[in-house]
Amino acid sequence: MIRIVDSVFIKSAVKIQDYPSSEFVDIAFAGKSNVGKSSMINTILKRKKIAKVSSTPGKTKLVNFFKITCKTESNDNAYFNLVDLPGYGFAKVSKKEKNSWKKMIDDYFTSRVQLRGIVILIDIRHKADEKDKVMINMAKERKIPYLVAATKADKIPKSKIKATIKQRSVEHQINESEIIAFSSLKNIGYNDLLIWMESRTL
Repeated sequence: MIRIVDSVFIKSAVKIQDYPSSEFVDIAFAGKSNVGKSSMINTILKRKKIAKVSSTPGKTKLVNFFKITCKTESNDNAYFNLVDLPGYGFAKVSKKEKNSWKKMIDDYFTSRVQLRGIVILIDIRHKADEKDKVMINMAKERKIPYLVAATKADKIPKSKIKATIKQRSVEHQINESEIIAFSSLKNIGYNDLLIWMESRTL
Protein backbone atom coordinates (compact mmCIF):
# COMPACT_ATOMS: atom_id res chain seq x y z
CA MET A 1 0.00 0.00 0.00
CA ILE A 2 1.30 3.45 -0.87
CA ARG A 3 2.21 5.88 1.90
CA ILE A 4 1.63 9.57 1.22
CA VAL A 5 4.59 11.63 2.41
CA ASP A 6 4.05 15.06 0.90
CA SER A 7 1.37 17.19 -0.75
CA VAL A 8 1.68 20.56 -2.45
CA PHE A 9 -1.07 22.81 -3.77
CA ILE A 10 -0.45 23.48 -7.48
CA LYS A 11 -3.23 25.81 -8.59
CA SER A 12 -6.96 26.41 -8.94
CA ALA A 13 -8.62 26.55 -12.32
CA VAL A 14 -11.97 27.28 -13.92
CA LYS A 15 -11.34 26.79 -17.63
CA ILE A 16 -9.70 23.89 -19.41
CA GLN A 17 -6.85 26.06 -20.66
CA ASP A 18 -5.99 26.90 -17.04
CA TYR A 19 -5.40 23.28 -15.99
CA PRO A 20 -1.75 22.64 -15.07
CA SER A 21 0.21 20.47 -17.46
CA SER A 22 1.49 17.34 -15.75
CA GLU A 23 3.27 14.08 -16.50
CA PHE A 24 1.44 12.43 -13.59
CA VAL A 25 -2.04 10.91 -13.45
CA ASP A 26 -5.04 12.53 -11.75
CA ILE A 27 -7.27 11.07 -9.06
CA ALA A 28 -10.35 13.29 -8.68
CA PHE A 29 -12.72 13.71 -5.74
CA ALA A 30 -16.35 14.71 -6.27
CA GLY A 31 -19.37 14.99 -3.99
CA LYS A 32 -22.16 17.13 -2.65
CA SER A 33 -21.21 20.32 -0.90
CA ASN A 34 -21.78 19.04 2.64
CA VAL A 35 -20.57 15.44 2.30
CA GLY A 36 -17.17 15.89 3.96
CA LYS A 37 -14.90 16.03 0.91
CA SER A 38 -12.42 18.49 2.39
CA SER A 39 -12.20 16.48 5.60
CA MET A 40 -11.52 13.32 3.58
CA ILE A 41 -8.75 14.97 1.57
CA ASN A 42 -7.14 16.36 4.72
CA THR A 43 -7.31 12.88 6.30
CA ILE A 44 -5.75 11.18 3.27
CA LEU A 45 -2.93 13.70 3.08
CA LYS A 46 -2.51 13.87 6.86
CA ARG A 47 -2.76 17.64 6.66
CA LYS A 48 -5.14 19.74 8.73
CA LYS A 49 -5.94 22.54 6.35
CA ILE A 50 -4.63 21.80 2.86
CA ALA A 51 -8.24 21.42 1.73
CA LYS A 52 -10.46 24.08 3.29
CA VAL A 53 -13.26 22.86 5.54
CA SER A 54 -16.21 25.21 5.63
CA SER A 55 -19.43 25.37 7.61
CA THR A 56 -20.93 26.95 4.50
CA PRO A 57 -21.72 24.31 1.85
CA GLY A 58 -20.44 25.06 -1.63
CA LYS A 59 -17.23 26.85 -0.75
CA THR A 60 -15.20 24.91 -3.33
CA LYS A 61 -16.02 26.73 -6.56
CA LEU A 62 -12.86 25.87 -8.48
CA VAL A 63 -11.04 22.79 -9.71
CA ASN A 64 -8.13 22.52 -7.25
CA PHE A 65 -4.97 20.60 -8.13
CA PHE A 66 -2.48 19.13 -5.64
CA LYS A 67 0.77 17.27 -6.39
CA ILE A 68 1.13 14.22 -4.17
CA THR A 69 4.37 12.40 -3.33
CA CYS A 70 4.08 8.90 -1.95
CA LYS A 71 6.30 5.95 -1.08
CA THR A 72 5.74 2.55 -2.64
CA GLU A 73 6.39 -0.82 -1.01
CA SER A 74 9.89 -0.76 -2.52
CA ASN A 75 10.39 2.65 -0.86
CA ASP A 76 10.60 4.42 -4.20
CA ASN A 77 8.91 7.77 -4.72
CA ALA A 78 5.77 7.90 -6.85
CA TYR A 79 3.66 10.87 -7.80
CA PHE A 80 0.10 11.70 -8.78
CA ASN A 81 -2.25 14.68 -8.81
CA LEU A 82 -5.17 14.86 -6.41
CA VAL A 83 -7.96 16.96 -7.89
CA ASP A 84 -10.66 18.51 -5.69
CA LEU A 85 -13.72 19.16 -7.85
CA PRO A 86 -16.40 21.76 -7.09
CA GLY A 87 -19.09 20.59 -4.68
CA TYR A 88 -22.63 20.21 -5.93
CA GLY A 89 -26.10 19.85 -4.51
CA PHE A 90 -27.12 21.80 -1.43
CA ALA A 91 -25.12 25.00 -1.87
CA LYS A 92 -27.26 28.14 -1.59
CA VAL A 93 -26.16 29.67 -4.88
CA SER A 94 -27.87 30.88 -8.02
CA LYS A 95 -28.88 28.59 -10.86
CA LYS A 96 -26.25 30.29 -12.99
CA GLU A 97 -23.52 29.36 -10.51
CA LYS A 98 -24.78 25.77 -10.28
CA ASN A 99 -24.70 25.45 -14.06
CA SER A 100 -21.20 26.91 -14.06
CA TRP A 101 -20.06 24.29 -11.54
CA LYS A 102 -21.64 21.49 -13.57
CA LYS A 103 -19.84 22.68 -16.69
CA MET A 104 -16.53 22.76 -14.81
CA ILE A 105 -16.94 19.14 -13.75
CA ASP A 106 -18.10 18.02 -17.19
CA ASP A 107 -15.24 19.87 -18.91
CA TYR A 108 -12.74 18.24 -16.57
CA PHE A 109 -14.13 14.73 -17.12
CA THR A 110 -14.14 15.04 -20.91
CA SER A 111 -10.85 16.88 -21.46
CA ARG A 112 -8.35 15.81 -18.79
CA VAL A 113 -6.32 13.00 -20.35
CA GLN A 114 -4.47 12.42 -17.06
CA LEU A 115 -7.67 11.36 -15.26
CA ARG A 116 -7.40 7.76 -14.05
CA GLY A 117 -10.12 7.54 -11.42
CA ILE A 118 -12.80 9.36 -9.45
CA VAL A 119 -13.71 9.02 -5.79
CA ILE A 120 -17.41 9.89 -5.51
CA LEU A 121 -18.53 10.75 -1.99
CA ILE A 122 -22.02 10.05 -0.68
CA ASP A 123 -23.44 10.31 2.84
CA ILE A 124 -23.85 6.79 4.26
CA ARG A 125 -26.83 7.94 6.37
CA HIS A 126 -29.03 8.95 3.46
CA LYS A 127 -30.79 7.00 0.72
CA ALA A 128 -29.56 7.49 -2.82
CA ASP A 129 -29.68 11.12 -3.94
CA GLU A 130 -30.44 11.87 -7.59
CA LYS A 131 -27.45 14.21 -7.84
CA ASP A 132 -25.14 11.43 -6.68
CA LYS A 133 -26.71 9.07 -9.20
CA VAL A 134 -26.01 11.60 -11.95
CA MET A 135 -22.35 11.79 -10.90
CA ILE A 136 -21.97 7.99 -10.82
CA ASN A 137 -23.68 7.67 -14.21
CA MET A 138 -21.34 10.31 -15.65
CA ALA A 139 -18.39 8.16 -14.60
CA LYS A 140 -20.02 5.01 -16.01
CA GLU A 141 -20.88 6.64 -19.34
CA ARG A 142 -17.34 7.97 -19.75
CA LYS A 143 -15.85 4.63 -18.64
CA ILE A 144 -13.88 6.35 -15.89
CA PRO A 145 -12.96 4.00 -13.02
CA TYR A 146 -14.66 5.11 -9.82
CA LEU A 147 -14.94 4.31 -6.15
CA VAL A 148 -17.96 5.39 -4.11
CA ALA A 149 -16.99 6.41 -0.58
CA ALA A 150 -19.89 6.48 1.88
CA THR A 151 -18.75 9.12 4.35
CA LYS A 152 -19.70 9.80 7.97
CA ALA A 153 -19.68 6.09 8.81
CA ASP A 154 -19.04 7.01 12.44
CA LYS A 155 -22.56 8.47 12.55
CA ILE A 156 -24.26 5.07 12.38
CA PRO A 157 -23.78 1.99 14.63
CA LYS A 158 -20.74 -0.05 13.64
CA SER A 159 -22.94 -3.17 13.51
CA LYS A 160 -25.05 -1.58 10.74
CA ILE A 161 -22.26 -0.41 8.43
CA LYS A 162 -22.00 -3.57 6.33
CA ALA A 163 -25.76 -3.84 5.75
CA THR A 164 -26.02 -0.12 4.98
CA ILE A 165 -23.21 -0.33 2.42
CA LYS A 166 -25.02 -3.21 0.73
CA GLN A 167 -28.24 -1.18 0.68
CA ARG A 168 -26.50 1.85 -0.83
CA SER A 169 -24.90 -0.31 -3.52
CA VAL A 170 -28.34 -1.59 -4.54
CA GLU A 171 -29.81 1.94 -4.58
CA HIS A 172 -26.98 3.25 -6.75
CA GLN A 173 -26.91 0.13 -8.96
CA ILE A 174 -23.23 -0.54 -8.35
CA ASN A 175 -21.29 -3.57 -7.17
CA GLU A 176 -20.45 -3.85 -3.48
CA SER A 177 -16.78 -3.90 -4.50
CA GLU A 178 -17.24 -0.36 -5.83
CA ILE A 179 -18.28 1.19 -2.51
CA ILE A 180 -16.58 1.57 0.88
CA ALA A 181 -17.56 3.04 4.22
CA PHE A 182 -15.42 6.00 5.27
CA SER A 183 -15.01 8.20 8.32
CA SER A 184 -12.44 10.97 8.65
CA LEU A 185 -13.06 11.05 12.38
CA LYS A 186 -12.54 7.32 13.03
CA ASN A 187 -10.24 6.54 10.06
CA ILE A 188 -12.75 3.98 8.78
CA GLY A 189 -11.97 2.98 5.19
CA TYR A 190 -8.65 4.84 5.07
CA ASN A 191 -6.60 1.80 3.99
CA ASP A 192 -9.25 0.66 1.49
CA LEU A 193 -9.19 4.09 -0.12
CA LEU A 194 -5.40 4.17 -0.38
CA ILE A 195 -5.31 0.66 -1.88
CA TRP A 196 -7.81 1.73 -4.55
CA MET A 197 -5.85 4.93 -5.26
CA GLU A 198 -2.67 2.89 -5.61
CA SER A 199 -4.39 0.64 -8.15
CA ARG A 200 -5.16 3.70 -10.27
CA THR A 201 -1.81 5.50 -9.95
CA LEU A 202 0.91 2.81 -10.13
